[in-house]
Amino acid sequence: MTLQELYGNIGENYEQALRVLRVDKLVDKHIRKLTKNGLIESLLAAGESMDPTELFEKAHAAKGNCGNLGLTRLAAAASEIAEEFRPGNPRRMTDAEVKEKLGETAILYEQAAEQIRRYEEANP
Repeated sequence: MTLQELYGNIGENYEQALRVLRVDKLVDKHIRKLTKNGLIESLLAAGESMDPTELFEKAHAAKGNCGNLGLTRLAAAASEIAEEFRPGNPRRMTDAEVKEKLGETAILYEQAAEQIRRYEEANP
């Protein structure tokens, strides 16, 4: 499986990742880190406590990381959560809606992670 096929399998934007990271080698290096860096897992864990500061910080970090990797759907989901908990922003979602958004984020992440694992197996 190639990087382009990986991105196609998860329905994401390889060209965006290449624009940011410039070369395939860096895209490869950083996409492999996504399943190991714990960013999404820490965001989901912050949703358990509903701590506004943690949710903002974790969502903001995930948004940037996923955006740089061209994972636009994950970045958008994280962005919604970050904006919900950005200091000074009024809350617009209920806690239940935030947890639903986190659930959607978890599904998107698992779909991507599964394909990344397959990519890693095909390209050790």
